[in-house]
Amino acid sequence: MKTEKQKYAELVKEMSPGSSVLTNCIKAFFVGGAICAIAQVIQTLLLNRGLEREDAGLYTALILVAVAILLTAFGWYSKLGKFAGAGSIVPITGFANSMAAPAIEYKNEGLVLGVGAKMFIVAGPVLVYGLATSVVVGLIYYFLR
Repeated sequence: MKTEKQKYAELVKEMSPGSSVLTNCIKAFFVGGAICAIAQVIQTLLLNRGLEREDAGLYTALILVAVAILLTAFGWYSKLGKFAGAGSIVPITGFANSMAAPAIEYKNEGLVLGVGAKMFIVAGPVLVYGLATSVVVGLIYYFLR
């Protein structure tokens, strides 16, 4: 006789869509690689225009963030995310999407309680743990020198 947990587990397994790990990894690899390749092309173009390497890197990041926000605003970044999975979360574009999507979604609730408060729903924990980790690593580096 099956317990309720076993019946529920079987139902979940039956209803869950199957996913091919290999196919998902290939999609993520190529989409993430394409985003990085586009960034490299942008940076190379900026370097060829006479910018210093540091400035070209900053402008490249700015362009990637702006494009990711535009794609989010038009609803295309979510489609890319559904197709590519983790490949669309290349750090700077994924972070821009995680900031822009809630801001766009909650704009009807006002600038303060909507956009301002909800913008950090997804990105907030990333910022908190990123800052906390950088402090810990900085302290370790400082004391081990």
